[in-house]
Amino acid sequence: MRMTDIDQLFTPSAVAVFGASDNEGSIGGMVFRNLLAGGYKGHCYAINPKYDQVAGEPCYGSLNELDRQVDLALIAAPAECVPAILDQCGGYGVKAAVVHSAGFGDHGERGAALQEKMVEAARRNRIRVMGPNCLGVMRPEHGLNASVGQDLPRQGNVALVSQSGAICTAMIDWSEPRRVGFSAVVSLGAAADVDFGDILDYLALDTQTRCILLYVEGIRNARHFMSGLRAAARLKPVIIVKAGRHPAGTRAIKSHTGGFVGSADVFRAVTDRAGVVQVSNLDQLFAAAQVFGTRRRLTGDRIAIITNGGGPGVLAADRTVELGLTLAQFSDATRQTLEQALPDYWSHGNPIDIIGDAPPERYRLALDACLADPEVDGVLCILAPLVFGDPVATARHVIEASKDSRKPVLACWMGGNRVAEAQILLSEHDVPHFDSPEAAVEAFSFLAIHQRNQKLLMQSPSPLSYEDPPDVEGARLIIEGVMAEGRKVLGTIEAKAILSAFRIPTMQAVLSRTPNEALMAAQALGFPVVMKINSPDLEHKTDVDGVKLNIDDAQSVRRTFTEIIDRAKRLRPDARLEGITVEHMVSTRAARELMIGVFRDKIFGPVIIFGAGGTKVEVLGDRALGLPPLNAFIIETMIDHTRIARLMGAFQHMPPMNRMALARILQRVSEMVCELPEIIAMDINPLIGNDKEVLAVDVRIKVDYRPPQQPTYGHMAIHPYPSQLIERVQLPDGKDLVIRPIRPEDAEMEQEFVRGLSEQTKYFRFMQAIKELTPEMLVRFTQIDYDREMALIGVVEDGGTEVEVGVARYMARPGGEACEFAIVVSDTWRNLGIGARLMRSLMQNARLRGFRIMDGEVLAANNRMLALVKSLGFRIESDPQDMAIKLVTKVL
Repeated sequence: MRMTDIDQLFTPSAVAVFGASDNEGSIGGMVFRNLLAGGYKGHCYAINPKYDQVAGEPCYGSLNELDRQVDLALIAAPAECVPAILDQCGGYGVKAAVVHSAGFGDHGERGAALQEKMVEAARRNRIRVMGPNCLGVMRPEHGLNASVGQDLPRQGNVALVSQSGAICTAMIDWSEPRRVGFSAVVSLGAAADVDFGDILDYLALDTQTRCILLYVEGIRNARHFMSGLRAAARLKPVIIVKAGRHPAGTRAIKSHTGGFVGSADVFRAVTDRAGVVQVSNLDQLFAAAQVFGTRRRLTGDRIAIITNGGGPGVLAADRTVELGLTLAQFSDATRQTLEQALPDYWSHGNPIDIIGDAPPERYRLALDACLADPEVDGVLCILAPLVFGDPVATARHVIEASKDSRKPVLACWMGGNRVAEAQILLSEHDVPHFDSPEAAVEAFSFLAIHQRNQKLLMQSPSPLSYEDPPDVEGARLIIEGVMAEGRKVLGTIEAKAILSAFRIPTMQAVLSRTPNEALMAAQALGFPVVMKINSPDLEHKTDVDGVKLNIDDAQSVRRTFTEIIDRAKRLRPDARLEGITVEHMVSTRAARELMIGVFRDKIFGPVIIFGAGGTKVEVLGDRALGLPPLNAFIIETMIDHTRIARLMGAFQHMPPMNRMALARILQRVSEMVCELPEIIAMDINPLIGNDKEVLAVDVRIKVDYRPPQQPTYGHMAIHPYPSQLIERVQLPDGKDLVIRPIRPEDAEMEQEFVRGLSEQTKYFRFMQAIKELTPEMLVRFTQIDYDREMALIGVVEDGGTEVEVGVARYMARPGGEACEFAIVVSDTWRNLGIGARLMRSLMQNARLRGFRIMDGEVLAANNRMLALVKSLGFRIESDPQDMAIKLVTKVL
């Protein structure tokens, strides 16, 4: 299966520059000269009817004057000429273009109209376009400098993708003295067509790229961004720096508790869930690139610090604690080794102060002991340039020890001239080094964050849990009834009914319209009670002092009813007052006040908040955010990220809180958010929890109509695991076959399935000889996003264990109308109709996802597959470029 269609942006065999010029100040002239100066090994042509020659090379009036195929067009012509140039390129077979020209979407209505015409021309001619108003693309390995930037950067394994051309040029210049090399540099510009998702899809499979750096200013297509981000992060480290984390006035409509959550909080939740590392500045971006470039990963967060000076070690230890990392506690064997190898006056702990007179050999002994300790996950070596010691010789010892270890080793050679040679030596041998202890510990923390976030990435929750299913239809009818009345805010009774439909325990509320009704409700519920104003026009009851607590006698109930109503009429004469709700007052004994909120981010959709509740919610700001769908692992991670989690255990004679009940409620809220896209905001505050139960005391829900023709779960940035696609069928031999979407935890089963295929079947499926899936292929095949791609596996049970017998998958092609499929069935399970069943389920899913066409490539010698697709109604044609391949297509 072809994974991307933007290859020609990075590996073109011939390039044409529209607008090439001898004018040194022109963009077209700079782009053409950069191509020539970069050592590009392919053919490059200048296109400009005004010139016969540019930079000493022939210049052509149009593509029609060329006798060679062109893969990539670099366009530096005026904005109004770009659509026509794309039409010319389409007629000539050009597959990709970079539009350097400005004057589009950021230049008012006329520019926006031009940009729309440009995109239409690109789609009409099946050309993928990067830009407009972008620096371009650099591919050092191929000598390709298709940009307005400077000279090509050093070749390496780091890819840089940025929405800002200025950031690209600055980081390239900054990287040279630090000896950081690049596999690719991409400036997206306005990203009218090719965006982050497309580039990430390509870089995820690029063998030259080991680490991806992103500079992000804004995201337009959240689902595409998340899909590409998660796909890349499954295969290699992705580090993001986000600019504009606190833009004023750009917050979407949020709930009351959502109002104090900024865009930075949401983006942090997004990057955590996507399995990537977010940093705060460009220095940290390159620091992360250094540590991830070594390919060494952490299994924990326990760091050992070796230093020849007490002060630097203390600074490193302080920063370790501040970042939530763990100072390693050495095993008895390691302590004994250190006692024997180090002077009597060493620090006898972590940090390991090996004293200022430490020779290189002493560093090596301490380093080897730490790396051999199973209680240590990584080591930081610090060297201060004291009178004693040899920085270069010590660096060589660190390099040798690092080569022999799978654990990360970081270096901090402090100072300037005296350690410069050692720093260069460390860089040349891929040992990450930093100028300060704090920076080194921060870099170590990025490895720990990556390990933690990769666990979040592996989660693929279903939208609904399997136990005690909620009454989704009943909840939806309540919401439809409210909106039919022209209301967007649910009343207390209605909101609690929604919670009850999703099996969330609530305090019973009784609506009373007279003082006597309130009294009867209080007598029935039992004193003390809480009384609250009920009005569809009051978003916050506290605006009219409409909540009274601890009312414990009959006279107070009737008096309070009158006072609340009179005050509300006086303060909000325009509000419709439906009465007072009466609830039993929850005992606060051994209770913790919590809150759960939901708000709709304008880019990433629904976000769930959990934290400390009550009146302290805005003051303390103790909260954790999560993107639905949630599962038990994600929920526990959210809870543990809050400070109030520490109060959930036993303390001050209070029993521990029932965290399991809390987790169930968070799971139910996730289900609510997934299944009811009409909910745009919700506050459950307070949520009272004790050792026995957790109850929703007060709730507020705001709703709105869902956009027309929005697909199922289209309101969410992350597609849930599509458990609704699971089906069970019986095979002709009586065995049950379960067809279901693949999950990340199916990796081992998928590998065994491929290993068990015959050599011929493997060749027919992959069109090459393979023994088993590479680690990269295995991740790519089992960790999918269920949005642009789908993989349905057929499994049977054998001795209580699932065995895979077939798999069919598709991947979306750009444009959203077509998808490419692939299928393979185990040799030992042929002739049972498994392939046909898998394909019918796959086609049905593709049809529901909105795809109109399914196509694929089949080897001409694969008669079984050709017979299968023919029986399913596919059209079969020979590939004009390769007669050994048949192209098969079906209109869905």
